[in-house]
Amino acid sequence: MNRITVLIHCRDQKGIIAAVTNYIASIGGNIIYLDQHVDGDQDVFFMRVECDFAKNQFNLDDFKDNFQKNLADSFSMSWSVHLKENKPQMAIFVSKYDHCLYDILSRYSTGELHVAIPLIISNHNDLSTVAKRFDIPYYHIPFTKENKEAGEKAQIEILKEHQIDFIVLARYMQIITPNLIELYKNKIINIHHSFLPAFPGAKPYHSAFNRGVKIIGATSHYVTEELDEGPIIEQDITRVTHSHSIEDFIMKGKDLERMVLARAIKLHAERKTMVYNNKTVVFA
Repeated sequence: MNRITVLIHCRDQKGIIAAVTNYIASIGGNIIYLDQHVDGDQDVFFMRVECDFAKNQFNLDDFKDNFQKNLADSFSMSWSVHLKENKPQMAIFVSKYDHCLYDILSRYSTGELHVAIPLIISNHNDLSTVAKRFDIPYYHIPFTKENKEAGEKAQIEILKEHQIDFIVLARYMQIITPNLIELYKNKIINIHHSFLPAFPGAKPYHSAFNRGVKIIGATSHYVTEELDEGPIIEQDITRVTHSHSIEDFIMKGKDLERMVLARAIKLHAERKTMVYNNKTVVFA
C-alpha cells in the first residue's frame, strides 16, 4: 500500500470534511486517521488525514493535480501531501553539549525516528567522534561574528547539496542567520531550558537554584528571527525542591531537553504539526 498524509488549512466553511473524505473514497483511498481543529477566533480550519491506496491505483502527481482541481480550488485551501515511505532528510546542528546529540542518534539508530540523517554540522570539532561512532558525516564550519557570511554560505551549500528538509538545533550555541531561517521557514527546530527570560546568561541553572525555583522545564519550538519566540511544538516540566543540588537541576534539565526535543522531532517528521500566526496546531 501507499500511505499518504494530507495537511489542510483554510477559512472555516461547511462541508470540508465531507468533501475531502468523499473524494478520497471515490478514488479508492482508505482513510485510517482523521483529525481536525477550528480556530474560532481566527475562523481557520485545520485538518490532517492519513489514507492508504493500493500501489497500482496511486500516482502522487495525479493525486496532487486532481486534489487541487476538485477540492483545493473550491475551498481556497493551503495544503500539502506527503508519502510516508519518503523519510524527511534531517540535518543536526550542534556545538559542544552532547546530551541531545547522543539521544537523537540513539533513537535514530533504533528506528524510533522516521527520518534520514545525512549530516551533522558544528561550529566546533569536539563532537566529531560522536558522529563517527554513528557513521554520519560531520562538517566543521567555524561560525563567528567575523566569518558569519562565509559560515552561512558554507552551511547553505551543504544543506542544499544533501537536499535537507529540516534542521534540528541540538544545543547549537549560535544565532541562526535570517537567510537560513527564510530558506527553512518553520523547518528549524530548537530546544532551550524554561528559565528564559527570567534567568538569562551562561549559568541559568545556578541563578534559578539561588532563587529557589520549584519547577524547571524545556521548550522546543520553530526558529524565527525573534530569538526563542517561535511557534512552540512541545514542552515539559519537572518539580524540584530545596533538597536538590545545582547538579540535580542540571541533570533534570538535560533529561527534559532530550525528551522534549525528541518528541518535537517525531511530531514534525510524522507531519503532525501545522504553523499558523506564530502558533502550532499539534495533532495526536
